This record gives sequence, structure tokens and C-alpha cells, in this order.
Amino acid sequence: MPDSGSDDPRGRTDGLGWVSRAVFGDPRLRLSVGADAGAAVAYAVVPSLDRARFLLPLAGRRVTAASVLAYNALRPPRVRASRTAVGLLARVGALALAGAPVLSVHVPAGVEPADVLLCAHLARLLGAPGLHAAIGIRPPDPHHKPTLQLFDDAGRPRGYAKIGWNDGTRAMVRAEAATLADLPPPGGELPVVPGLVLHTRWRDQEVAVVAPMPRRVRRLRDSGNPRVAAMLAVARRGGPATAPRALRDSPLLDDWRRRAAGADAVTDPAAMSIDAAIDAIEARDGDLACEFGDWHGDWVPWNMARHRGRLYVWDWENRGTGVPVGFDLAHQAFQTALSLRGRPAPDCADAADAALHRHGPALGLDAARQRLVVDAYLVELWLRTYELSGGGAGWNPRLHPALLHVLAARLGPRRS
Repeated sequence: MPDSGSDDPRGRTDGLGWVSRAVFGDPRLRLSVGADAGAAVAYAVVPSLDRARFLLPLAGRRVTAASVLAYNALRPPRVRASRTAVGLLARVGALALAGAPVLSVHVPAGVEPADVLLCAHLARLLGAPGLHAAIGIRPPDPHHKPTLQLFDDAGRPRGYAKIGWNDGTRAMVRAEAATLADLPPPGGELPVVPGLVLHTRWRDQEVAVVAPMPRRVRRLRDSGNPRVAAMLAVARRGGPATAPRALRDSPLLDDWRRRAAGADAVTDPAAMSIDAAIDAIEARDGDLACEFGDWHGDWVPWNMARHRGRLYVWDWENRGTGVPVGFDLAHQAFQTALSLRGRPAPDCADAADAALHRHGPALGLDAARQRLVVDAYLVELWLRTYELSGGGAGWNPRLHPALLHVLAARLGPRRS
């Protein structure tokens, strides 16, 4: 709720408050609810203050309409329909009929907007005057990054700005910027990747601007299809297969142990410490030879689209190298079960097993290597969760300590 006696949304504890603090954090700015002709920028809060999902820039009909209609073909049907309705109201200048309140942002006299407003600062760096931001609202979550979809005065998309605001999310923004500069050019089965436009710091935030996608991209028709050929191309950086090598001869185990150093001991007797899980995988599969390569790190249907027969893939902030080929396949199955179906971690691990059983042979994985990929992925996922917790994001309660219980069931001593 807002602070007593103030309608400044930065005092709220919900998603609107969290995003307002991240995007309009300069204390010299004044935010108020209600239309004000003296505001530097204004946003429609859709659909309401208490159920805010978007901040739509009120910078002309074309810009406001574009901020909800652009890339609408990527949305699920129900979301697409509601956004279309709002966009049509904006296009004819009747957005007030939706009853959306207005958030007004005021810049003090004598202060340059580019010194206190992130969007204006980015416009200055990009040499793109007349830049406007549509801002998504999500529930407060230390793992999430506010994202600004940028449009010019004509309503044309100019990119996406991602904001890293704590240690964990700042590291993710830096990682994505470095990855986008390092990826091989698209070709063959490699997906098309939106390029990096700008990487900068804004006060204590890390900001990356990623290029817009073609206007006519569409969501995947068969989102359950894991696109194994594209996964292989990413793993091999568009080149040929690499020679298999034994797990214990790869850098992976040492990397895991380095990252696990200092992890709190697990006191729950039903769980397994991460060190014990790493040791168990080495003892069982250390001599097993498999192919190692890159992985996207968040290969899920909502990070993909299609355009003119090509696959587009974005959100590369979790990309990694030197992992067993098949991690992206395990991740898609696990995260789809977790995020779309709300399943508990053991069921998500079962979904990963099923995906590897069905599609693993196309990646060159027999039953033993399929098991290794899933177990190794679960260790990697817990380490990622641990690293985020140490970066100010706190523990994800859906994954910790649940993943350690799953690993205990999969790797612990078998009972007769």
C-alpha cells in the first residue's frame, strides 16, 4: 500500500511499487496519480493501481497503441484479446473509457530529464530523441528485472532495456551483454538472436538494450517441440560435433565445487548436500564419456518465436559453456512443468526424464547419458539458485530445498 498521506506509488509494496522504485528511483523525481499537464512524462496504469500490469506511455495515440499491440502475436489468445481491446481504445484516443488511472512523473525545474529519467538517458546515449518506454509490471521478486520496451514517436519498436538492480540481476544483465557480443552469427540451424544495442550503467543499475525483433514474429505453433536441431547447433556453436570425453576429465566437476564452496550445510536428513550430490555423480558417472558444449540456459517456449521460417531465441543471460549436451532439453521440460503447470520439483524432474527418454537419442544420448544429463542439470539448477540467493535475490522456495530432496532420492543409497 502507498505510504500514509502520499499517492506516490514508490511507497507501495506491490509490483507497481517495486517497478516504480527501479525505474523512477531518483529522489528528485515526483510521482503522483492523476493527469497533470505539467508532468514530464505520463503513463496509463493498466488495468488499475491495485492490479497494475502495464505502464503505457501517454505520448500520442500511435505510441500508446503500439505499446500494447506490438508483438501481440506472441501472446496467448486470452492475453492477446485483452491487449487488442486496450490497443484499439488507445488508437482512437478513448483509453479513458478503460478507466485506467494516470501516473504523472515530474522533473524539477532546471534539471535535465536525461539526468533523472532512465528512458531520456537512453535516448541521449542512443541518439534517438523522442524515445518512449512501455513498462511491464510483475509481482515483486528479487529474481526479476524490470524491462522497458522502447518506441520512437512513430510507434516503431527500438529495443528492450533490461535493468539489473541487485547483485544477482546486475550480474545477469552483464552476462547477457557479454553473451550477445560472443555468439556466432545465425546460419544453418542456429537461431536468430536479437543483437546488443547498448550496455551501460545508470546510477547503481546495469542496463542492456537489446535490438527489437521483426514486427511480424509469431509465437511457436507447437511449443512443446523442443527444437533439438537448434539445441545441438547452439551446443556446438554452429560447428561439428566435438569428441566425447569422460566427465571426470572435463572442467565441470571442479567448476561445480568452486561455485558450491561456502554453501550452507544441509541439516534436513531427507535432503542431500550439494557436495554429496557432486561426489555421487562423479562416483557413478565419472568415467562416462559424453559430448560437452554450450547451452542457452533458459530454453523455454516463451523465449522463442518464428519469423519467415526461422527460429528466434532471446534472453541469453543464463548461457553457459562446458556442460553435457542436453541441458537445454532438460531445462525446457523442467521449467515448463514448473512455470506453466505449477508442478512440484519432483514432478518437474520426472518431466525432464521423460523428455530425455523421448528426444535424447537425437542428441546422441543413451539411457546412462540421459540419466547423467538430468542429474547434472539438477545440480546446475541448484547452484544457479544458490548464486542468486547470494546476490541479494533470496532463495527460490520452489527450488530450495526441494532440489536437494530430489537429488537425495535420485543419487542417495538405494534402500532394499
